[in-house]
Amino acid sequence: MQKRWNVLTADDSKVSALFAELKIHRTLCRILVQRGIDSFEKAKAFFRPALNGLHDPWLMKDMDKAVERIESAIGAGEKILVFGDYDVDGTTAVASMFSFLSKQYSNTEFYIPHRYREGYGVSKMGIDFAKENNFTLIISLDCGIKSVELITYAKSLGIDFIVCDHHLPDANLPPAVAILNPKQVDCTYPYKELCGCGVGLKLIQALCERWQKPDEDFLEYLDMAATAIAADIVPLTGENRIIAFYGLIKVNENPSIGIKALLQLAGQQKQVHINNLVFIVAPRINAAGRMDDARKAVQLFIEKDFNKALAFAEMLHNDNTDRKEADLSITEEALSIIGTNAEWTGRKTTVVYKEHWHKGVVGIVASRLIESYYRPTVVLTRSGDIVAGSARSVPGFNLYEAIHACRENLLGYGGHFAAAGLTMLESNVPQFIDQFEAVVTSTIAPHLLIPEIVIDAEINFRDITHNFYNIVQQMEPFGPENMRPVFITRNVTETGFSKVVKEKHIRFVLKQGDIVLTGIGFNLADKINLLQKDQLIDIVYTIDLNEWNGVQSMQFKMIDINTPENNKQENLF
Repeated sequence: MQKRWNVLTADDSKVSALFAELKIHRTLCRILVQRGIDSFEKAKAFFRPALNGLHDPWLMKDMDKAVERIESAIGAGEKILVFGDYDVDGTTAVASMFSFLSKQYSNTEFYIPHRYREGYGVSKMGIDFAKENNFTLIISLDCGIKSVELITYAKSLGIDFIVCDHHLPDANLPPAVAILNPKQVDCTYPYKELCGCGVGLKLIQALCERWQKPDEDFLEYLDMAATAIAADIVPLTGENRIIAFYGLIKVNENPSIGIKALLQLAGQQKQVHINNLVFIVAPRINAAGRMDDARKAVQLFIEKDFNKALAFAEMLHNDNTDRKEADLSITEEALSIIGTNAEWTGRKTTVVYKEHWHKGVVGIVASRLIESYYRPTVVLTRSGDIVAGSARSVPGFNLYEAIHACRENLLGYGGHFAAAGLTMLESNVPQFIDQFEAVVTSTIAPHLLIPEIVIDAEINFRDITHNFYNIVQQMEPFGPENMRPVFITRNVTETGFSKVVKEKHIRFVLKQGDIVLTGIGFNLADKINLLQKDQLIDIVYTIDLNEWNGVQSMQFKMIDINTPENNKQENLF
């Protein structure tokens, strides 16, 4: 699949000014300026995150009300229910809040809604459970900001809500006694991009201050908050960066029993980076809710006995194995449907439906299909008497608006710019497929149907030194708005030693001037024809460190390659 190469630019005067202050490679200064780090003080805060950079929790709107309501509940002997969503952000938030509160007050329990019986967020079943068991205060985490009717219902039953959420509020807010959400228009909290677990952590921090507890009493949950940040794809800037930075230190030095059990079961022995949380820990937590019941994810995180934690971790591990098998089989079936149907040629969308597909993985399958066909995608399955599914977009296209335009064929829908969920009658599936195609065709810009590679800077092989790499590594943890730097090097030649490995990948041995570097390009075997003797090529890659027999050497992880002529013809820059 051909890709667009987008090489970023930066203000040269700001780059020069930063270079004069930092005295590091000018290219690294350029990347920092691109990311809004254009002064010595900003660079110091970026490269040396400090826990004293965490904001005062009392700056968050309604924090005083939330703390006072919790204190009054404890004083009156009320039962408190900690309620959260079934994904990583929700379960880590619930585990953190429940663990903290239950140390101070035993009359506390937690509740995770079942993905298929109750659906996302605050549920009527959960409120009814609270009423039947005499809970009079619910603390909702990673959900609740849009639950106006349900929280009104709870209030009519004598149940108060404290909402801790990070999703964008509507104009009409639920009648909670306190709403902690920095995205509220009248909330002056300095950092707006906390995840749900992060908002919960700020409440714990405020309670620690009110009860004169040491900072360690809320810092012990940093590893779970870092996991939530990694999984929820929130920006790794500001306060999130501080939490993730120190959360990773805790994961590596003194992880919570639950995270330690998951890492041990997955065979993770090397230093844990943010991508390990994304690809090892998070999928196992999410799998609990996708395949069964997410309650056991919370049980894992609150367990104090390591052997018991291992038993819960094994349950999550098995759920994840089932999830991967379902994901693989459904993806293969969906690709077969598309590949054998001539009607798909020229389409701007992908919509596939089989009634037997597992509802818990259709969103993952939609993302997989985009990797192959790169167009707005909907994967549908049967759920009881209706058809339900998940949709995923390509970057830059507002998927929610496209689905909203098809609402006449839907029973319900919800989501945001990049992802959505929807339900419909089976009889409306053909009309929806046609309408969705028509809406997307008429609104999507053609270039959005070509994958884009964002390139931070151009460098030469002589720039790739251990010192250069070490500074890049100090930019971790990587994530949204602080991705691992991607580089382009032009006019590189093949040495004659590059080769295809395992039929799909290429082991590169390339030369620029008198410098030879090696690297790996996964799933790039179809590009091997570009590696001809004396043929100049341009390469896009990230830098990595290879260690063999105790010797360290720089290498690259190839993202894409092309010839300079092709780049000019296809106007990819």
